[in-house]
Amino acid sequence: MQNFQHDASNIDISVQTQYLHEQSDPEKNRFVFSYTIGIQNLGSEPVKLLSRHWVITDDNNQIEEVRGPGVVGLQPMIHPGQKFVYTSGAVLTTQFGTMQGSYEMLKPDGSRFDAPIPAFLLSRPHSVH
Repeated sequence: MQNFQHDASNIDISVQTQYLHEQSDPEKNRFVFSYTIGIQNLGSEPVKLLSRHWVITDDNNQIEEVRGPGVVGLQPMIHPGQKFVYTSGAVLTTQFGTMQGSYEMLKPDGSRFDAPIPAFLLSRPHSVH
């Protein structure tokens, strides 16, 4: 698991990845991964997750950008001390790649900020040396 804390916004983001062997087909260059994200509000006021932005890069430097409202169909309100956890997935054409991005968050006063998510690795077991 990897943890990333965005100090200015008091948001702590943890990431755990898994290679999904049963959904992958290496002979057809299909490698499926799940990732579980935990978003914890370490601040003193609630924040609402409005949207996500992901940059997914495979080992051939092919880049896919994903933007959209919320995560897994939700725009959760995360109260102080609360942690929101969700699981989603990504499909690559190579054995490993990276994901990075940000969440656009809304404060009670109407101001918005981005909580960045530094790059993390999606890797088929035993494929990275």
